[in-house]
Amino acid sequence: MDKENVRFYIRLRTALGIEARTIHDELYTVFGDEAPSYRTVARWSHLFREGREEVEDEDRPGRPVTETTSENIEQVQSIIDDDPFVTVDELQEQTGLSHGTVYRIVSDHLKLMKITARYVPKHLTDFQRAERVRICKENLAKFERGSWKLCDVVTGDESWFYHKQTGRKLSNAAWVKKGDPPPTIVRRSRFAPRTLVCIFFNSTGPLLIHYVQRGQTIDHEYYIENCLYPVINEIKSQRSSFGTRSIKLHHDNGTPHFHQEVLNYLESEGITVMPHPPNSPDLAPCDFWLFDLIK
Repeated sequence: MDKENVRFYIRLRTALGIEARTIHDELYTVFGDEAPSYRTVARWSHLFREGREEVEDEDRPGRPVTETTSENIEQVQSIIDDDPFVTVDELQEQTGLSHGTVYRIVSDHLKLMKITARYVPKHLTDFQRAERVRICKENLAKFERGSWKLCDVVTGDESWFYHKQTGRKLSNAAWVKKGDPPPTIVRRSRFAPRTLVCIFFNSTGPLLIHYVQRGQTIDHEYYIENCLYPVINEIKSQRSSFGTRSIKLHHDNGTPHFHQEVLNYLESEGITVMPHPPNSPDLAPCDFWLFDLIK
């Protein structure tokens, strides 16, 4: 049902002196529920009696009905290319387009989605990236051959837990193509009340959750006495028949972790230390999964 044809019919019947109620009944008989309401018929009938001849809608001020033009799409794309962290509200302000139009351009035409930036401690050199690949492949090959088993892996690390979360991750969300990796932002220190916690776990659950007293520094002696001793004792209690046999310890390259006395102690207990690439917390389960989940 074309609305302009309906209006032309209303105009014709009005010119013949037919009342709006009768015109509406005629339209309803033909079109049923798709017919215009009586109020609409009466309004157009009144306009035609007042001398209006056009059946088309008058031009209305404001934005055009169709705003997803190629020019607008290119404009939005250019702004996002300059600043991938720009918000929809900022795009709306800079382009003059409606909120809905901006969102349609971004999601439907540019195929972008906004995800939160991932914090990284530092940017890696080419050599460090190559080492990441090499070490990961070597570790994976041992699991695939069956010489290493996931149930024998113990992983642990320390992390600061702030008593109150400040800031919002949404402020770090940026537009990226679907399937592309998230952007990265270097984390900055925040001076707020916090507690240092050491956590170790394996495939069955936690082995140790240790809260470090305020002002205490974790050196190799503290690490052995308060972390490794309790963890190894817990392993022995859970594996009374096997003890620490075949156990693989995965921790990062923190200074206390690779002190010679720490390595000697782990060797004396028959524990193998899994190699870990430098500056790669995203490859440690505590960092890329547990701590992020808790925080």
